[in-house]
Amino acid sequence: MGESAPGHELPLRLFAAFRAAVDAVHDDLARAGHEHLRPMHGFVFQAIGTRGTTAVELGARLGVSKQAAGKTIAALERQGYVERAPDPHDARRKAVRLTDAGRDVLDRSARTFARVRAQWADTLGPDRLERLEADLADLTPGEIWRLDAPGWFGPER
Repeated sequence: MGESAPGHELPLRLFAAFRAAVDAVHDDLARAGHEHLRPMHGFVFQAIGTRGTTAVELGARLGVSKQAAGKTIAALERQGYVERAPDPHDARRKAVRLTDAGRDVLDRSARTFARVRAQWADTLGPDRLERLEADLADLTPGEIWRLDAPGWFGPER
């Protein structure tokens, strides 16, 4: 390839690859009737998880205020993806849980990400993709499941 690319190109290419994978997921979700979901919602669904959470915990996981988390919860509740219920461990709190529709989104997303990875393996070769994944793991310290991207990208920092 010759001369090195400028330093700013690498993070842009990494983001473009991330964007391509996420766009593929949202194309599939739209075809399945979930056309109003946005990439930020994926972080929300992951942060809620299969066990549920509270608005305060959700805000902390996403790196946003409790109020911002509450607005997101209310919007997803109106769309049928989450529900609020009494917290079984603390009657003063409301738990936020995924509905069947929310779990369907997570399942469909996982299948699409697996398909995208398989396509990348076809393009690069499985060994090269595994080396790329190992190299990225070496370059990215800490927890892979950082869900605070909405807060990191947002105006509050």
